[in-house]
Amino acid sequence: MSLFAIGDTHLSFGVEKPMDVFGGWQDYESRLAENWRSIVRDDDTVVICGDVSWGMKLPEALPDFRFLDALPGQKLLMKGNHDYWWETCSKMTAFLEANGVTTLRFLFNNAYPFGTYAVAGTKGWFYDSGAEDEEKALNRELCRLRLSLEKAAALGGEPLAFLHYPPISRKAVCEEIIAVLQEFGVRRCYYAHLHGASIKNAYIGEYEGVRFDLISGDSLGFCPKLIEKT
Repeated sequence: MSLFAIGDTHLSFGVEKPMDVFGGWQDYESRLAENWRSIVRDDDTVVICGDVSWGMKLPEALPDFRFLDALPGQKLLMKGNHDYWWETCSKMTAFLEANGVTTLRFLFNNAYPFGTYAVAGTKGWFYDSGAEDEEKALNRELCRLRLSLEKAAALGGEPLAFLHYPPISRKAVCEEIIAVLQEFGVRRCYYAHLHGASIKNAYIGEYEGVRFDLISGDSLGFCPKLIEKT
């Protein structure tokens, strides 16, 4: 049983939003599916760290959900800055159940056990978030991260944190998020969001006792990254 992660699948089977206009994204859906099936098994879990689908509403995202549902393993979906289809967990869960999608769940204000680990996460915040009220947006995400990590602590085991926005880069550090990670004893944090030329700004390594890794789709060559194996 293994835990994998990848971010920014940017699927668009239900809307017209081609990603192949960007370098390196040609045939990325088939590459993702092939890579996924080569390493992920049915008893594995894959965390998808936001920007899952370009659908604006849940029905538009349904073909993307079905694409993911057909792939091996359980999937934990997180919210990214482009997941406009996102609703409350109860509405999203009911929608999946009504449409026979069985392997997708949501990582949002909660946590999931995985062996001797606990999986926690939220969208997070970054300097290019584009929020109109950045202080309010940051405080909201700090509350969500703390809530998720509290749920992880209740499950026991080592917390593994997943974010969409990078809390650190070569240009900036979000000290408030770093402080919450430290408060709950997080030693590993995985983030997405960075693409193309911006990947060079990714911070990969240890900072203040926390190891950070980038897991955006194109940075991984559209192949889920192994996080843990039990």
